[in-house]
Amino acid sequence: MKRDFGTTTKGEHAALYTLKNKKGMEIAVSDYGAVLVKVLVPDRDGNLVDVVLGYDDVKGYEAGTLYFGATVGRVANRIGGGSFELNGKTYKLTQNDNQNTLHGGTEYYDKRMWKVEAADESHVSLVLHSPDGDQGFPGEMDIHVTYTLTEENEVKLHYHAVPDRDTLLNLTNHSYFNLSGHASGKVLDQEVIICGDAYTRADKESIPTGELVCVEGTPMDFRKGKPIGRDIESDYEALIFGQGYDHNWALDGRGSRQAAAMYSEQSGIEMKVYTDLPGMQFYTGNFIESERGKKGAVYRKRQAACFETQYFPDAVHKEAFEGPVVRAGEVYDTVTTYQFSQR
Repeated sequence: MKRDFGTTTKGEHAALYTLKNKKGMEIAVSDYGAVLVKVLVPDRDGNLVDVVLGYDDVKGYEAGTLYFGATVGRVANRIGGGSFELNGKTYKLTQNDNQNTLHGGTEYYDKRMWKVEAADESHVSLVLHSPDGDQGFPGEMDIHVTYTLTEENEVKLHYHAVPDRDTLLNLTNHSYFNLSGHASGKVLDQEVIICGDAYTRADKESIPTGELVCVEGTPMDFRKGKPIGRDIESDYEALIFGQGYDHNWALDGRGSRQAAAMYSEQSGIEMKVYTDLPGMQFYTGNFIESERGKKGAVYRKRQAACFETQYFPDAVHKEAFEGPVVRAGEVYDTVTTYQFSQR
């Protein structure tokens, strides 16, 4: 189902596409920013709960600065120093996070109109043409993102691109999840599992040092699952620098596998995250400050958590990290899945 989602300050007309399955689950995606606007999941009593933070119309997404539901690229997360070298040439990017580049710079993908290639009740496919030099990155390409809602209550995000020059590419989704409901308050009592034995240590500006730190015996250990709030105020370097969790975990295994899980005892909703990428940024909304969202809700600090699947931050500068370099003519193709169930 397609409906009007408002008009931007540039006069662009945005639409909202709603997908539904036979189990009663719904999601909504806009062609503005290819953003995930709603994820409605039945709770243990069968009531639909919207579990992602967001806005009521396109003007909220146009003005917002927190990346609610955003499709992020060309390179998600941070590139230290706002530049990189590739094939002997230095490329300068926008320094929009201290001296670093965050989420591609200021020409954000979630602030652009995407073209809808196909849409039905189960999926919507969108494409964005990214020219050579876009955000300072080399190479021209069409970036495709497909959202699919399956009958197994999975939200699948499929990313696909083929650049015509060697470049960097690291796409992710920046949805903020609260499994008790988007307007239900803090998520500190919700339980999280992260399937990673190590995280990438970072400096005060969240740029990785290149070290992998074992989570054993630290507040970063989510392998067996625990409430988000249990250790979040610990006197631990990573949590002090990030003002909470805002770190990349080196995920166990290769190929498509489980990366994380989240559970709300209040609603009975559980979410599992699957990806084929090496890392995942777990972020606990540490910098949300009285943001007015859907249906009059006011979102505040730690009222949601993000699970951003990715290549490691600043991987282009770290030889030991699997890099986001995609060669000319190579296929960039990756899938991340959020699967929902009830307990």
